[in-house]
Amino acid sequence: MTSPRPDPVRLDEPLIQAGAIRSLYVHAPFCSRRCFYCDFAVKVAPRGDAAEWTYALAGELSSLEQEGLFLLGDSLDTLYVGGGTPSLLSSGAMEALRHVVGEERLQSDGLEWTSEANPESFTSDVAEGWIRSGVNRVSLGVQSFHEPSLRWMGRLHGADGADTAVRTARAAGFDNLSVDLIFGLPEHLGRDLESDLDRVLALDVDHVSLYGLSVESGTPLGRSVAEGREVVATEERYESEYLTAVERLTSGGYEAYEVSNLARSGRVSRHNMAYWSGEPYLGLGNGAHSYHHPVRRWNLRDWDAYRVGAAGGSPPVEDHEQLDHDKVRLERIWLGLRTTRGVEISPLPVGAKERVDRWIDGGLAVESGGAVRLTPAGWLIMDRLTVELDREVSPVD
Repeated sequence: MTSPRPDPVRLDEPLIQAGAIRSLYVHAPFCSRRCFYCDFAVKVAPRGDAAEWTYALAGELSSLEQEGLFLLGDSLDTLYVGGGTPSLLSSGAMEALRHVVGEERLQSDGLEWTSEANPESFTSDVAEGWIRSGVNRVSLGVQSFHEPSLRWMGRLHGADGADTAVRTARAAGFDNLSVDLIFGLPEHLGRDLESDLDRVLALDVDHVSLYGLSVESGTPLGRSVAEGREVVATEERYESEYLTAVERLTSGGYEAYEVSNLARSGRVSRHNMAYWSGEPYLGLGNGAHSYHHPVRRWNLRDWDAYRVGAAGGSPPVEDHEQLDHDKVRLERIWLGLRTTRGVEISPLPVGAKERVDRWIDGGLAVESGGAVRLTPAGWLIMDRLTVELDREVSPVD
């Protein structure tokens, strides 16, 4: 049995001018150390400062309410606490966050409240505190079960960390768990992806997110590659590992519903689907992004600068962009192709339909329910295919 599939994207339909925001992301920046490949907006600290964190968030939310552009609805559908390492905060941090966001917004029976955790800091106290606060979904940053790879990445948990964390979560009462798994690691590490996939399947969690190792210029990994001290996986190895992971997980009962995400029936990430459906969302915290058509904006990335800005009475925004018609069209194609929603074929012009036929003939896509949907092989070159289709549907000047 598969999960119900949302309607495909229709490029000839006008955008719905959405009202109040019902999906909230909150960034918890604290990490015990920065991983070798990490380019996230983190603050290295031995422990997270929950009081300082919630004080800053409350200041930002208050300034947003005064500004009136990005307003939360009276009831939330999804709340996602990411990082950083939210589990590095105290066991009462989520209860404090609940008060900042507002009790009345978190009363819905259907609320999906996710928080990310690293195995080494996801203790019984943290798990039980989260349950009491209303968190009902946990995303564990596992990445690998291979000890040399974990050390190379800078991860602090060992090969058995994921097993312990899953047991801790189940004992506390969580019945919706996700794990992250990385692929495309350097060959010299000797990591056996098949073995890691066996371990993931044995965990019997509800959701798996796949992340390909990326090289960002400002990271220790980026500098090592630039200086010739590190060699990353070849393109062929990267692609092979991705296709292997999707195939193994699919055969193990998961459905690939987005380029990087697979879920058991009924366990898709509703928060992420809100992003991929073009719905409005609010991001609180340093580096967090918000979107409410036609404006996308993002906060100050540095934690200390954000903290000071959040206390200053105006939103601590770093920059913004206004999406014009061309950007909206391109983004809608990209969002449709990156998920199993796909893009509806019937409104497409002749040239675009011919392009889609070539994708299908080449094994990059399938036609299903009147929509073009990419295969895993197509997902590997999704950005290129998005640009191809956009050129076919763009009006001629």
